[in-house]
Amino acid sequence: PPPAPAAAPAAPAPRWAPPDIVVNAPPSGLDDRRWRDLRRGKVKPERTLDLHGRFAQEAHGAVRAFLADAYADGLRCVAVITGRGSSPEGGVLRRELPHWLNAPDLRRILLGAAHPHRANTGAVHLLLRRRR
Repeated sequence: PPPAPAAAPAAPAPRWAPPDIVVNAPPSGLDDRRWRDLRRGKVKPERTLDLHGRFAQEAHGAVRAFLADAYADGLRCVAVITGRGSSPEGGVLRRELPHWLNAPDLRRILLGAAHPHRANTGAVHLLLRRRR
């Protein structure tokens, strides 16, 4: 009889992955008061990126660089302004931003995201994790 096949190597233990960022959804690991302050616009952004007039590819690169620099500088709250867009479902940048924020390299530095005012959905405040 043929020899028994060798056992398949054990799958590596999954690494911890932070939960997805959902704009206006309370993140785990953040106390209620801090989340309420972020959602109500009481946490002032330390830096702002305005994406008005940019194409999606250029805006994507700008968001990645902006967040990496903000994290490296130890900032805790930043704002990204996408604009609301002219179509009823919102602009391309506004729709794409949540997808960009959930890229693995950005997801690990972000804690939460919220529109600072119900009437202004064209701006998002992002709470960054503390540097370790």
